[in-house]
Formats: sequence, C-alpha cells, structure tokens
Amino acid sequence: MNFASPTLLLVLALLVLLLIVAFSSGTEVAMLSVNRFRIRHRAQSGHRQARALERLLEKPDDWLGANLVILAGASVFASAIATILAQRTGERYAVPLAGAALTLIVIVFCELAPKIYAAANPEGVALHAAGIYRALVTVARPALWLANTLAYGFLRLFGVGRGARTDQSLSAEELRTVVAEAAPVIPARHRQMLLSILDLGRLTVNDIMVPRQEIDGLDISEDWDDVLAKLRQTPHTRLPVYEGELDNLVGLLHMKRVAQELVRGSLTRERLIEIARGREAYFVPEGTALNVQLTHFQRNRRRFAFVVDEYGDIEGLVTLEDILEEIVGEFTSDPATITHKDVHLERPGVYIVNASATIRALNRALGWQLPTGGPKTVNGLLLEQLETIPDKGAMVRVGPYEFEVLQIADNAIRTVRVRPPAQLKSA
Repeated sequence: MNFASPTLLLVLALLVLLLIVAFSSGTEVAMLSVNRFRIRHRAQSGHRQARALERLLEKPDDWLGANLVILAGASVFASAIATILAQRTGERYAVPLAGAALTLIVIVFCELAPKIYAAANPEGVALHAAGIYRALVTVARPALWLANTLAYGFLRLFGVGRGARTDQSLSAEELRTVVAEAAPVIPARHRQMLLSILDLGRLTVNDIMVPRQEIDGLDISEDWDDVLAKLRQTPHTRLPVYEGELDNLVGLLHMKRVAQELVRGSLTRERLIEIARGREAYFVPEGTALNVQLTHFQRNRRRFAFVVDEYGDIEGLVTLEDILEEIVGEFTSDPATITHKDVHLERPGVYIVNASATIRALNRALGWQLPTGGPKTVNGLLLEQLETIPDKGAMVRVGPYEFEVLQIADNAIRTVRVRPPAQLKSA
C-alpha cells in the first residue's frame, strides 16, 4: 500500500501535467490567432473578458513568458514522472517504451488536438483563458522579469531591442483583404464602396477628369443669339464662361441666376459677364489624389474644379459628382440596365464606346482588363498603339481586345466598336 499510493499520485500528477501542456499549446494558438479588432470592439462594448484579453494582447511578452514557463515546467516534470513510473515497473525496455508512448500522447492529445480546436475557435478559447493568464502573469512576475531580461540580453546581440515591436495597424492592402473576406456579413455593393474609398488615395484627378476637349462651356464672344440658345438648352446647372478659348476664363455661371434674368428679360451680355465674374474659377494641379481633392472640395465649398498642368494650362474638369461616383457608382435611374454612360451594347458581345471614356471606368463597369499604366482614355490608348491618327474603319488590337475606329474628329478618336476577349474566342 505504501508503494501504491505514491505511484497513484505520480499517475495523477502526470495527467495534470499533460493537461497543462495541452492548455498551454491550445491557448497559445488561440491568443495568436484571435481577431484583435473584434476583441477591441467587444472590449469597447463593455465585455469584461474581452477587456482582460485586450490588455494581455497589448503586452505579448508577459503572457507568452507565462505560457512558456508553465509549458516548459510541465513538459520537463511530465517526462521525469514518466521515467520514474517506467523504472518502477522493473521491465527492461520500460523507459524507452514510456518515452515513445509519452511522445505520441503529447503530440496527439497535448499538441495537435488542442491546437486544431483552438485554431477553429480562437475567440472562445482566448476569452476563457484570459482570466487564467492574468493570474499566471501576476504569480510568475519575478520569473518573467528574469526570463525577459535574459532573452532581450541575448537578442540584443542580433540588434533586437525592447522597442522593436511590429506595428499592429493595417495597411490599405491589408484592409482590402479584410473587406474582401467579409463577404458573409457585408453585401457585395457595400464591399465595393468600401474598396472604392480605399482606392481614392491611389487615384488622381487625372484618372476621372473630363478632358479639355469634352468640357461644355460658354464662349461669351459668340453671337448673342447663339449664347442665349445654349443657355436655354444646356443640361448643366453650372457653366464655365470664357472668351475665345477655355484658358481665358471669365468665371462660372450658376444657371439658377441666369434663369431669373431670362424670365425678367433683363439678361444682356454685360450682365452675363457680371454674373460669371461673381464666382471665380477654382483650379487644382494635375496629379492631386482624389481623397485630397475631396477634402479640398469640402473645405472650399466647391463642386468642381479645373485641372491645370505645370504651365497653368487647363487639362480637364473634375467635379464632386465624379469623385462620389468613384465610391457609389454612376448616378442613374436604373443601374441594372445602364452599364456606363459612355458604353452602349450594339449586340451581344459587341459594344459601342465613347473614346473619351476613361479606361479605369470601363474596366470597373464591364469587368475588362485594359492596361491602365499609361494613357487614361480609350482615345489615348489607341493613339499610343498606332502612333498616328487612324482613319475611320481602322482595326486595332490591345492585348486580346479588338477595337474598330468608327468616328474621327478634331485629330482624336471619338467612337469605337469593341469586342472583348470572350467574344473574340466565340467568333
């Protein structure tokens, strides 16, 4: 009986130590795998265990040190007890057999099984382990201080100091991955909007501006009847007013004020110029990032701006609506039937495209993969390929895409017919 009691106690101690090893292995995986942002959200919502876990995760040295202390201690003592129990059997090969059996048990039941479970349920495991780790960190504080001091002293030989911790903030690309993986909880349209907001920092006003030749303005030097006709027919609420050419800007017209003058019959050329000069044009340099320009629009209470190059020449026009469309898509009464304002479906697999449309807008609206590293518009892309002004009917291939020039005007391609790759394969 005196022999059996210590043996039974040793067996129980061995089982407890193996449980400790399993706990240490599983909770380590859970703590390292848990979604820190979800834990932070739950902590801010008042969840007690989440607050404790968040504090632990802020100081990984402490809980990792406590985990390693109990893991190392439990592993060493479990091995020693298993050896003692094997020796007590008196069998010749008991010790190596016990070592092999203990290794198998540790691998399957104390390492793989707990880690697989913890990896599948990291939040639940980490939250339940947070209180235990807080107690362990408090109890093992002296040993942790000594272990951390020795560890950092060794790492200092390799240039690693106490302040060398990785940044836990996410980059834009990492945020894109998080949003893309949120498919089960965020609708596809909302995910696209979030991704578009992240893209604003990578895009510039040049990517979405209306090219200079496409700007709809009012030449005040034209015949007065032509000016009045254009004022009555324009679909825009604001019009740039210039004299002779666009670079000679007079100002901006708000059609609401013009309509009032037209109703009273008091609108003259001089009065029109006076109204236009009441609102000066707003200029922004080319290459301005869209997120920066959006802030400028808000700060200056403006809705559109002229994009100028380094010489001050007007390159195009960017509006607040253009930036918002980059986020929410085109403003249209029926998004399901209108793919893009510059694209018309001629027949299945064949599109008629306005060549002034931006390549990025076409890629986004139609799922194409036209190159975006060079010219911004279809016209620029085709002219770069041809290195000359083509004739009507000219055929151009850009990768797997086939373009047919339909209309030329003012030394630029105006309209093209496009066959995307899927249609080329089936033709």
